[in-house]
Amino acid sequence: MDITDNDRRLIAALEGGLPLVYEPFRAIAERIGMTEDDVINRVRALQAEGLIKRFGLVVRHHELGYRANGMVVWDVADDAVADLGRRFATFPFVTLCYRRPRRLPDWPYNLFCMVHGRVREQVLAQVAEMTEACGVAEIPHTVLFSTRRFKQRGAVYFSKPPKMEAAE
Repeated sequence: MDITDNDRRLIAALEGGLPLVYEPFRAIAERIGMTEDDVINRVRALQAEGLIKRFGLVVRHHELGYRANGMVVWDVADDAVADLGRRFATFPFVTLCYRRPRRLPDWPYNLFCMVHGRVREQVLAQVAEMTEACGVAEIPHTVLFSTRRFKQRGAVYFSKPPKMEAAE
């Protein structure tokens, strides 16, 4: 797939994140000289082609009062990890849930779930709730609490941003 100048402008506009308005794709479209439908259709096409790998949002949990961030790591049997991951992801307090390779012998964990809370006790109670609800108390796991915050941002596709003026 060839990337057009419109695609470059669109991707550059998305790199900064969606504007916090009622119709974010319309706002981007107006900024780069496309229609809202064209923006949505191009994003879908770029995703289908694998040129945009992920499309999501970055929530600044700390600014919202969530000071206890626990990554729950699980040592799940390989044939059960996909099912358990789907079950964990249904809990409203699980913000990320994904599989990672084990790094034996030091790191046996292969399922990771991020749980945010205002205090550690809240996170631990939520982990206990999902553990009990899913009947997985026997599966080895631990909760790793964040001690530092790192910069969060969306994907960057261009090292030098293209010009952002509207197409003629």
